[in-house]
Amino acid sequence: MNNNRLRGLLIVLSSPSGGGKTSVYKELLRRYPKFKYSVSATTRPKRANEIDGESYHFLDREEFVKKKDAGQFAEWAEVYGNYYGTYKDFIDRSLQQGEIILLDLDIQGAANLSRQYEEAVTVFILPPSLKVLEKRLINRETDDPEVCKRRLQEAIKEIAEWPNYNYVVINDLLDDAVEDVATIIKAESLNSSRFPERYFENKFLK
Repeated sequence: MNNNRLRGLLIVLSSPSGGGKTSVYKELLRRYPKFKYSVSATTRPKRANEIDGESYHFLDREEFVKKKDAGQFAEWAEVYGNYYGTYKDFIDRSLQQGEIILLDLDIQGAANLSRQYEEAVTVFILPPSLKVLEKRLINRETDDPEVCKRRLQEAIKEIAEWPNYNYVVINDLLDDAVEDVATIIKAESLNSSRFPERYFENKFLK
């Protein structure tokens, strides 16, 4: 390992559907172009406003299973009948290069990834209330009413998982939530565990 290179930083954002993690990470990427985003693979159908390779890597079920069986995913999960996975090569390469990586994962995916990478920093993004969450799900107009109802019921279960995360951010105003996550990233980037043992020798110890 290069003793002059910092270890990269894994920032995992989770929230119930409609909680706003997608809006938060997109705004972070806009404000901080050096941040990297881990594009997940999925077997779910592409929505009209999504771009293959940017929103997700859209795979058919057979291709996903083949990659899963080959060990290409750092974590994978089945959610609402569709597979989702995080590419291991991208994570490992980015960490070695000292980059800050943002991941948008659900509860199951975040737990699986944290088991693989103990240094992962997990942030749970909460809506200000269930009423606001329900309104956001309806206003998205990407799911039919029955799916929205199911997602809201699932959200109640997911919100109970917040104590398992390193940080909690309330997404009432997007700007405030983005600033909160940016503050977390700045603090974690200065964590002594990121610095190699001999990192400061040439700077201060001669």
